[in-house]
Amino acid sequence: MSLSEVGAALRARVPELGERMAERIRDEVESYADESLIPFASLRHSCQGNADLVLRHIATGPDSATEVRPALDTGRLRAEQGVPLADTLHAYRVGFEFLWSQVVAEAPRHPQVTDAHLVAGSSEIWALFGRYAEAVAAAYRETSAELALQREARRSALVEALFTGALAGSATPWEVARQLGLPERGPYAVVAASVPDPGQEPLPGIEAALRQAHLPSAWRLLPDEQIGLVALTRQDAEAVALKTLRRCRARVGVSPQFDALRDTPQALRFARLALAGLVDGEPGVARFDDSPLAMLVAAAPAEASRLVQVAMGPLLDLPDAERARLLQTLGHWFAAGGAAAEAADRLYVHPNTVRYRLRRIEKLTRRSLSDPAAVADLGAALHALRLVPR
Repeated sequence: MSLSEVGAALRARVPELGERMAERIRDEVESYADESLIPFASLRHSCQGNADLVLRHIATGPDSATEVRPALDTGRLRAEQGVPLADTLHAYRVGFEFLWSQVVAEAPRHPQVTDAHLVAGSSEIWALFGRYAEAVAAAYRETSAELALQREARRSALVEALFTGALAGSATPWEVARQLGLPERGPYAVVAASVPDPGQEPLPGIEAALRQAHLPSAWRLLPDEQIGLVALTRQDAEAVALKTLRRCRARVGVSPQFDALRDTPQALRFARLALAGLVDGEPGVARFDDSPLAMLVAAAPAEASRLVQVAMGPLLDLPDAERARLLQTLGHWFAAGGAAAEAADRLYVHPNTVRYRLRRIEKLTRRSLSDPAAVADLGAALHALRLVPR
């Protein structure tokens, strides 16, 4: 004897039981009461499929093959609908409890069913619940992972469209911004950070950190850069953003502020130029606006290249190692405000070594570092050299 007759009798009532089960779940699980999230027709259909699955198992006996497809379908659907997994499993438990109550209520109509059969059936049905719940959870997690990848791919494509200006179809920058959770109007700033190794983020967790500071942003990781568009939505936004970026100890360039999203590609260019202006190998955050000279160089790259040739002359024709050593020294000397001792500390050499190298630069370029005009020429050329490598 078993509960097979009970299962068969209840299975004939699946449409009714599915409806009642759906009503019970809506009453007991808060997120299922939201018709916009889970339409009642969808919930009823799911309940009927799962009820038929369980009752068929009871009717045909414990040796029958267990088909978990309705459970898998439920898990996938709830993930797509955005129902929390905890609520999905809670609803499944409510459904099983309802079905078991119907089994207990139906059993007295079948005299051959004893209390021992009910005890054994209780153990079996809750073991069945465990298997189905595992199927629901597995399908839910797999679907959630797929959806997350799809959302990330779409988000990455939208960010790329803003940075390149290559918007697909009839989409406008403002529509893309809304989809990315960014305000439709500025001010904005673009950030470019140098990637230390391919695939490694130089600014890990930056989007969450900025969001916590109420600064929405959108990011894209490229093979050699991590680039981002930051909405400066508060009065002290730029200062907060720069502080957050500096905590990352990366090499970062920041564009000037701008108001129109159509200017994002140009702002990215400015951010990259600011990044290129950093001293080689050292972390730091460089604002393009911190150096008016950078603006001039960026605005006229062809002329900047000519400036390098005119101002540095024979220095550029030296062997690679010597040229790099002298240019590095000159760069640190400028960064130290013209203090040879401080430049020596940065380079880990004796101050006399710095002075010797500076005299060598003066001789090669025929420009005296005590002459402000000559210093301006060399400073401009040095900056241009970083932006327009030879």
